[in-house]
Amino acid sequence: MADSPKYRRILLKASGEALMGEQHFGIDVSVVDRIASDIAEARSMGVEVGVVIGGGNIFRGVAVASKGGDRVTGDHMGMLATIINSLALRTSLVKLGVDAVVLSAIAMPELCESFSQRQATAYMNAGKVVIFAGGTGNPFFTTDSAAALRAAEIGADALFKGTQVDGVYSADPKKDPSAARFDHITHKEVIERGLAIMDTAAIALARENHIPIIVYSIHEQGGLGDILRGNGRCTVVSDE
Repeated sequence: MADSPKYRRILLKASGEALMGEQHFGIDVSVVDRIASDIAEARSMGVEVGVVIGGGNIFRGVAVASKGGDRVTGDHMGMLATIINSLALRTSLVKLGVDAVVLSAIAMPELCESFSQRQATAYMNAGKVVIFAGGTGNPFFTTDSAAALRAAEIGADALFKGTQVDGVYSADPKKDPSAARFDHITHKEVIERGLAIMDTAAIALARENHIPIIVYSIHEQGGLGDILRGNGRCTVVSDE
């Protein structure tokens, strides 16, 4: 079967910055719609999808701390930004006829449901796209760490990291034209080389739970579906 997916259940991690498009701040609805269409394609292939979105297009908690502010408050503000982005993605998915639900690590019952592992798994088993908002619910942890944690909690077969480039490089290819691209690299090598695809805690958590990380360009329309079919351009981070 041509469309038989390589993975049954995935967790997609998208940066908040990806939602800006060509803007300098906020949400470009056309970009969110495109990401939603990629998720809809994955669902049409029978893949169960969970999503974590960062909040950097609206607010970054570390920005407060870097200017002498309180890191905990800054991180709480960043968590609220992820909830805004999650609601935007749900809206785009619903427009496409995809059943989606937002589960927040911070209780906000007027806006969305609160996260529990049991409820998240039940929704995914029922075929809903589950968008995990609010990070881990704790300061000092990034949304990368939240993505690795949720991937482990839902038993994801792979963690897809949508980035600005088409895989993992030895250096930033936008700054260093001689940077080498990897088709495959281990979690251990990523940590030892200090490659900044995700923070160390997220890489270590994925490694401990034997979850491969698939790094690909989130700007490539249809890229997610291509990789799920066993094609497409990406880097696989795994210890196998």
